Amino acid sequence: MSGLPEYTVADLEREEVLDLPSFDNDDAVDLGLTAVEVIDERGLNLAVRIALRGDVVFQAKLGTSGPGNDPWLAGKHAVVMRFGEPSLLVRRRHEEAGTPFAERADVDHEVFKAHGGSIPLRVAGEVVGSITTSGEPDVVDHATSAEAVRRYLASR
Repeated sequence: MSGLPEYTVADLEREEVLDLPSFDNDDAVDLGLTAVEVIDERGLNLAVRIALRGDVVFQAKLGTSGPGNDPWLAGKHAVVMRFGEPSLLVRRRHEEAGTPFAERADVDHEVFKAHGGSIPLRVAGEVVGSITTSGEPDVVDHATSAEAVRRYLASR
């Protein structure tokens, strides 16, 4: 497919980070609704989930997304919670090091899915959750989550 966004480690490291003094359930819903706006504007078939402190606070499945996206939402979120970085950045770091994430023997690949779409939510530097999308090519998933974060931060 042509026209897909491309990301290097450096590109991903430059992206805005959601790190706020506080972030509660209401904030999570606002971020989720912002993501729904981005998904609608772009005509995407995406599921979006906002997980906060071990709880799914917001979830929506648009277009043709459905139950098949649930393992991907959970797996990408698990990567963010374990590594503290966007799921695509974890994958790209492994690729740049010449050690693909999928070849790690110390990771349960049914649980951890290092594919784009999940971005950490931080409070005072601590990862407390994630925004995760699934349903399109993973770079599109990542771009959608990143745009939702940008818009959410700009609205605060």
